[in-house]
Amino acid sequence: MITSPANPKVKRLVRLRSRRHRDSEGAFLIEGYRELTRAVAAGVRIDEIYVCDPLFLGTNEPELVERIMASGARHHRLAPDPFRKAAYRDRPEGLLAVAPQFDTGLERIRLRPDSLLLVMEGIEKPGNLGTMLRAADAAGVSAVVVADPTTDPFNPNVVRASLGCLFTVPLAVSTADGAIRWLVEHGIRALVTTPSTRDLYWNADYSGAVAVVVGSEQYGLSETWLDGRFPMARIPMAGSADSLNAATAAALVLFEALRQRTSGTVLNRTSVEESPCPANDIRSADRTTSGEEGE
Repeated sequence: MITSPANPKVKRLVRLRSRRHRDSEGAFLIEGYRELTRAVAAGVRIDEIYVCDPLFLGTNEPELVERIMASGARHHRLAPDPFRKAAYRDRPEGLLAVAPQFDTGLERIRLRPDSLLLVMEGIEKPGNLGTMLRAADAAGVSAVVVADPTTDPFNPNVVRASLGCLFTVPLAVSTADGAIRWLVEHGIRALVTTPSTRDLYWNADYSGAVAVVVGSEQYGLSETWLDGRFPMARIPMAGSADSLNAATAAALVLFEALRQRTSGTVLNRTSVEESPCPANDIRSADRTTSGEEGE
């Protein structure tokens, strides 16, 4: 059992919070029971599992640990103090694993004729990326493409905010130009969310293979997406706020797509009583980081 917070293995786990060390090792951290359960169910290879029994929150953790060990993962037991040092969360659950980074190329995505995709450009906050993955999973999205990200999809906050949906929704990383070429090559229509249109998102056509495209909170979408090639849609703002969190905006549009695709109906509402503030579907006035690592 590891009893000292100064143990080299504990120090390595702390280093893996940094993108530089994650990329150097080609590894990342998975912390928490739900996250590890979803990773294992998705076939993610676990190289090492670190366990602190006194911190378990339930009774199913030992069975999960046995499954992970049976797959060949190395097992390490930690006392509470070194585990709290190694853990990323304020209230650790006694489970922390190291896994190899998986391929994030566009070629890994398997498409259907009616695939619903989410494309995010320039997403800055790991928590937003994770929350969007969670919303994408709930809305039945076939895959997520992250274009020109400024955050790392293997950041511990992405794993945490996604509740393990990083492993349930295929994810690819690309440039914006590369993502557009890929969409065109595969016959996928892009629907661009922007305040620079009068067309409301619930009147858009989400049938067939379609990609909902959202931008960063600070800058929105780049001109690469706004040159007139793609239909546009916006979310109306009826209150005093002039913006929504990026993940909230993405969820609204994705669930409208799900509603249409399951009911076969478009709302066809052409107006809504809006506030005098400029409508803005994805940029946010809230620039705080909520204590997140931006890597």
